[in-house]
Amino acid sequence: MIVYTIYVGKNADTISRFSSYLGNLLVVAQDFAEAAIKISERKENFPLMILYEKSNIKTDSPRIEHLKKEFPTAYIVLVTDRIDKEEITHYQKCGVNDTIHTDVSETRLKNGLEFVAENQELIQSASIEQQPLGTYKNPLWKRTFDIISSLAAILILSPFLIVIAILIRVESRGRIIYKSKRVGSNYEIFNFLKFRSMYRDADKRLKEFMSLNQYQEVESEGVYDYFNVSQIPVSGNVGEGCFVSDDEVITGENFLRDKTNRQKNNFVKYENDPRITKIGRFLRKYSIDELPQLVNILKGDMSVVGNRPLPLYEAEQLTSDQYIDRFLGPAGLTGLWQVEKRGDSGRLSPEERKQLDIYYAKNFNLWMDIRIIFKTLTAFVQKENV
Repeated sequence: MIVYTIYVGKNADTISRFSSYLGNLLVVAQDFAEAAIKISERKENFPLMILYEKSNIKTDSPRIEHLKKEFPTAYIVLVTDRIDKEEITHYQKCGVNDTIHTDVSETRLKNGLEFVAENQELIQSASIEQQPLGTYKNPLWKRTFDIISSLAAILILSPFLIVIAILIRVESRGRIIYKSKRVGSNYEIFNFLKFRSMYRDADKRLKEFMSLNQYQEVESEGVYDYFNVSQIPVSGNVGEGCFVSDDEVITGENFLRDKTNRQKNNFVKYENDPRITKIGRFLRKYSIDELPQLVNILKGDMSVVGNRPLPLYEAEQLTSDQYIDRFLGPAGLTGLWQVEKRGDSGRLSPEERKQLDIYYAKNFNLWMDIRIIFKTLTAFVQKENV
């Protein structure tokens, strides 16, 4: 299906780059008024994508709101070389659905067009139900289910949880519960809980095990850009200049290396990672290390089903040059892409993950949640020893 794609802006380099990707399928307008006229005069009612060149919030806001009001089913993409965290919510409320870098790859741009072409029903329903775009509010049925299920699970599993805590402490020194800052719904940051599955000096062991990286020379299936990433140092027991994702630790040096090598997969995994404790390997294999998140669910930080809460540095990457709609849905213990690609999640392309997250955020319902929960229960054993 053809997507009517119009670029609104004057940056000659960006226009030239996008034109080289899309050829005569790209329509160019100098400003929002000209764009409105050209869109209104289009002969075919094709799906609409508006590539809007970012200037500043004060001037952009009324113009984007006008375009969204005139064309409520348009998929509006902000084109920029950076966007600050404080600006994200504001642009979302104006009607922006996505954000791409001015130096975006052809693959990334065409993946976005393909997403718009294949998800018109979803985009149109969202434009009716969520106009203008606002903040996520947890439905009463979902919050009720979260409270009942998490409380019941904590009570039933409490003897098992106590045994796991003892085993963790016996094998290695350190805290039983691992806390990390995560970004959930509406870009809210909270303390994400897991059973500790790695040794305390995991960061010191990292360089020793870099040769075991499964994806050291593996080309990514999708492009994951690292432009203008805000580097957030980790405090505590891990080393200076490191970044943490779940129990993984990535050095600043390796992170910067990945930043300039955007064709490499951004997931860092190690076969039979020696940094993981014996009990930790068991906990990870059966996803038992995730059970403390029942407390997060009971507190309201997360839901049973939703999009995976992201580590701070990954959230910064997504909101600076990737999709932002995923944050307008619930954060969850399990989710759509986890059950679709369980056991192969380390090789799931970033683009696939983001599109599944966005689909869930826009389209979740009770029956979808029930289906995901049942698929999680039948597929929680990971076949790969990673």
